[in-house]
Amino acid sequence: MKICSVNSLRVGAFCALFVATVLTSVGLMAVPGFAQERMSPQTRQQVQLSFAPLVKQAAPAVVNVFTSKTVRTRKTVPLFDDPFFRRFFGDNAQRIIPGPEKKVQNTLGSGVLIRGDGLVVTNNHVLEGAEEVKVVLNDRREFAAKILGKDERTDLAVLKLDLKGESLPFLQLSDSDQLEIGDLVLAVGNPFGVGQTVTSGIVSALARTASSVSDLNSFIQTDAAINPGNSGGALVDMSGKLVGVNTAIFSKTGASNGIGFAIPSNMVKRVVSALVTTGNVVRPWLGAKGQGVTANIAESLGMKRPFGVMITEVHEGGPAARGGLKVGDVLLGVNGKEVRDGQNLRFIIATLEVGGKASVSVMRRGGPVSLDIALEAPPEIPRREETLLRGHHPFEGAVVANLSPKLADELGLEHEQTGVIVLALDRKGSAARLGFERGDIILKLNGEVVASVKDLLGMLRETASTWVIRIERDGQESNIVIR
Repeated sequence: MKICSVNSLRVGAFCALFVATVLTSVGLMAVPGFAQERMSPQTRQQVQLSFAPLVKQAAPAVVNVFTSKTVRTRKTVPLFDDPFFRRFFGDNAQRIIPGPEKKVQNTLGSGVLIRGDGLVVTNNHVLEGAEEVKVVLNDRREFAAKILGKDERTDLAVLKLDLKGESLPFLQLSDSDQLEIGDLVLAVGNPFGVGQTVTSGIVSALARTASSVSDLNSFIQTDAAINPGNSGGALVDMSGKLVGVNTAIFSKTGASNGIGFAIPSNMVKRVVSALVTTGNVVRPWLGAKGQGVTANIAESLGMKRPFGVMITEVHEGGPAARGGLKVGDVLLGVNGKEVRDGQNLRFIIATLEVGGKASVSVMRRGGPVSLDIALEAPPEIPRREETLLRGHHPFEGAVVANLSPKLADELGLEHEQTGVIVLALDRKGSAARLGFERGDIILKLNGEVVASVKDLLGMLRETASTWVIRIERDGQESNIVIR
């Protein structure tokens, strides 16, 4: 999976009638009833239609994002790699190499103006490590940009331009839930730094997952050409609205293979609102966990097809429990949207705002049940109690903390995950040398359940000739035996 972008204009005859919608929206053509219908071109005139009016509408709102950061690199002296030289100086050769030098590293991405006052949405990875950010408009004007906020979990970030009262063209956000497979879209951005470019394609799939990019993903997949440099660029529908932010491609070479991914506009809308208001994103806590309904489960429950999430655990006192959700229920929909599986459920909940309620459709004992569940922020219970472990034991040099729904949310884990987690490691400590990693969850130590940092500290005070440690890493449990 490669982090992404967009390319050049391709107008296909098969897409022509869709363009009629654009011409209608800008007052250049009237097609009675077309908004309610999708059909192929019917006449030669329809085949010769162009995307140009739509591009003129969308392109001014797509910008180039230039970032710069200072990196330190060590100077290399070829002589010091010569075997004859090293025979006499050995490792001392490194000591006389000039110290690290500072270099300014520049990166390029794309962004989209979503408000006339200079609010720009882009990808978080475009701004990674950025010390200075500059935005260049389609008309080549340049503005310094301030980072208002970043959300690593969705790979989105928001910039604000200092316009001194000026107003700029911008794209309105569309309702991405109305998008259908086969709908025509345009991708706009700056691939390979060649300048703003447009490509056309269709929506190839919806609700695609690409875990190497984000854990909260339900991407729009498109065959519109996307390439490096277009990260943060616009995916535009035929009404001229922003339906997604291009963020990744599936490629082994780094070039487009016709499989590109965009973050749906409904997620963009939720994240941007939170970052502009508070500078961070707080996602609702359901207080329940489960597994996606498989074909076997669906058959055993008498369902015609497999979809939804079977609830396997309900957090006592949590929103789901208070709303009436029970273990064994099959959660089928949220606010009228069908839930495909566990990943899709996490995405839907993440697009909702804390403070309201969600209407949940459930199947219980073969019959339908409707529930209202409050949308609450994940609590920090128990408190994290970050602790640096010292002493003669396998965890020496590890920083550990109690998992809570809030900490789990910050780390991109299931909210109901419990136990003690490794947050950081001293590279010189025993824990790092023994192969423990950041994110490891300590479940048991010598057969005893590790429920809290306090429990772990008590167990580590005991001397042992053999340590049997059960951990969870990337969802898989395993034992580590240390003698």
